[in-house]
Amino acid sequence: MAIRDEIVLRSGIVYFIIVLCALAILGNIIILQIVQRGKWSELGEKYVYKTAEMPADRGDILSMDGRLLASSVPYYTLYMDTRSSGMSDNTWINGIDGLSAGLARLAGVRSAAAWKSVLTQARKRGDRYFLVKRRIDYETLQRIKELPIFREGRFKGGLVVQVENQRIFPNSDLAARTIGYVSAGSAGTGVGIEGSFEKDLAGSNGIVVQQRLTGGSWITINDTHSSESRNGNDVVSTIDIDLQDVASSALRNQLKRHNANHGCAVVMEVATGDIRAIANLEKGNDGDYHETYNFAIGESTEPGSTFKLPVFMAALEDGAIDTGDMVDTGEGSIKFYNKIIRDTREEGYGLLTAKQVFELSSNVGISKLISENYGDNPQAFVNRLYAMRLNKKLDIQLKGEGEPLIRYPGDKFWSGLSLPMMSHGYEVQLTPLQILTFYNAVANDGKMMKPRFVSAVTRNGRVIKSFEPTVIVNSIASRSTIKKARNMMEGVVESGTAENLKNADYKIAGKTGTAQIARGKSGYRSGERVSYQASFVGYFPAENPLYSCIVVVNAPSNGVYYGNLVAGSVFREISDKIYATSFFRDYSTANSDNGINSLPETGNGYRSDINTILKEFNVKHRIDSESDWVTTKESGDTVTLAGVKTTEGLVPDVRGMSLRDAVHLLENSGYRVRYSGKGKVLRQSPEHGARYFEGQIVSLELHM
Repeated sequence: MAIRDEIVLRSGIVYFIIVLCALAILGNIIILQIVQRGKWSELGEKYVYKTAEMPADRGDILSMDGRLLASSVPYYTLYMDTRSSGMSDNTWINGIDGLSAGLARLAGVRSAAAWKSVLTQARKRGDRYFLVKRRIDYETLQRIKELPIFREGRFKGGLVVQVENQRIFPNSDLAARTIGYVSAGSAGTGVGIEGSFEKDLAGSNGIVVQQRLTGGSWITINDTHSSESRNGNDVVSTIDIDLQDVASSALRNQLKRHNANHGCAVVMEVATGDIRAIANLEKGNDGDYHETYNFAIGESTEPGSTFKLPVFMAALEDGAIDTGDMVDTGEGSIKFYNKIIRDTREEGYGLLTAKQVFELSSNVGISKLISENYGDNPQAFVNRLYAMRLNKKLDIQLKGEGEPLIRYPGDKFWSGLSLPMMSHGYEVQLTPLQILTFYNAVANDGKMMKPRFVSAVTRNGRVIKSFEPTVIVNSIASRSTIKKARNMMEGVVESGTAENLKNADYKIAGKTGTAQIARGKSGYRSGERVSYQASFVGYFPAENPLYSCIVVVNAPSNGVYYGNLVAGSVFREISDKIYATSFFRDYSTANSDNGINSLPETGNGYRSDINTILKEFNVKHRIDSESDWVTTKESGDTVTLAGVKTTEGLVPDVRGMSLRDAVHLLENSGYRVRYSGKGKVLRQSPEHGARYFEGQIVSLELHM
């Protein structure tokens, strides 16, 4: 029994020791897995593995017709696993010469012999991730994949590919500052559409597991803890890339011609407020002009004589003046306290009507009118300007809008000079876009539209968020005042300061501006030098405006600085180009009336209906198309029915159609329709031929 007891005792001791060891191991496992999990995971990630974000592909920024303005394209970094377990010695021996020659041809960097040498040395060292080359494009990658050894794939050929994205701008610097960018890093800043629509464009990053390589580099590996990224959405802008090209080119040429410091040009669609082109150029150290800052949106300056339009409208609206009132401008100068206000014509204009004061841009005339009518009650004048929303930001879709400044009587810097100075555009500050928005409202019969830069956010071609045209104020003034203001602006071009812009094909209405540039405490002079800002803002065609436009040129220095010559010529070049488009020609033809047409107005629409009407009225006609939808063209006593071209993915042309036909055609094509007015479709937005996005809204303007 003693022996048996001893055996049992010893077995119990061994069992107890085993249990203690098991409990110790279990305890350590619990400590490592739960208590110290964070510590060891952190060390593991630091020295061997780590988790990292997998950046999502950033969405594209598109022009109004779907062309690329900004996009992310993939570039590739290539590694070679020289000791891949699936790679045989025969594969290496038979393929290394061909691989080396191919890399010398496709990747460059070194000769075929040098490639063979470095790859052989890497294989001897057992390099698992030998860097071949960074920033390889897709086409080159596909050709490299066909080289000896690499053509065997990752397992047998050792080719390891890492992808990264880079932002590109297919149209170079066209609208670059408005398209914008997002700088790298957590404290990065966003500019333009890129910055303002960061959440839409960025998408959501995924998670990947990376392994540390010899030398400190990291390589992505497959792991169950990885998660897929979600790519960003696309943003559809209102930019017309063709008009943008025209505006940028015209502005750049004029800046060079006058050796100016910087300038901007903006084209806005009257009915919607859509920004069709926006160019901002500044002279760089290389002597050329580049998009470095969005002056149109961010630079608040004293506008000069372009501010005379709201000044005149305020006085007209209050009944303080009328366009036929007479003003004696004398010999071209008038003194208020210690300040002499002068006209550009040294001998003066003498006796003028108020309308002529505006057309000839008489500083003396306008300062007399405003001072005489509001001198005892300047609050009424400023209140009227405020009522026209000139003291408020536009709250646009992009960041960085400049602050407007229109002082109120009693403010710290208000003085007896404030009223006459404000009357011709000094002691106030506005951005070019804010001025354009006001003029656009006049062109739009008083309705002020918010400038729109982005119309939709899409995903895989489908609209997931849309931004409709927004009305800021339904009417900035009475119809009578708007009519008089438009008449005065037409007079500026017909017989005033912008007579050089007169055009036989279509009428332009607008206002010139030439302002001295303030130099801080130095005032408007720097030694003997005075710098000027030349501007022209208006719309066309004057009788039924489609587009408004502003051009501002800062500090021209070749002796010419007047708004009509420096800025007006850019405006004219832009408007001529727009007029030359088929859309504008069609519009002009459709609205012409030579008084000799005796055929009934059939318009465009459903072929069967038009055919029935023409037969009913015994009108000679011929059908050139079997298409269900047709346009009509009159030639002598015959009406020709031609098919409306409808291309899948592009917005059809519904101008000239009845609302019923236009809605039927558009909605059957997958669009939503909004309209205003009565009669036939005068214009549409987006224009015909623009790229289609499912669920997109097409706005129609009808006219009797």
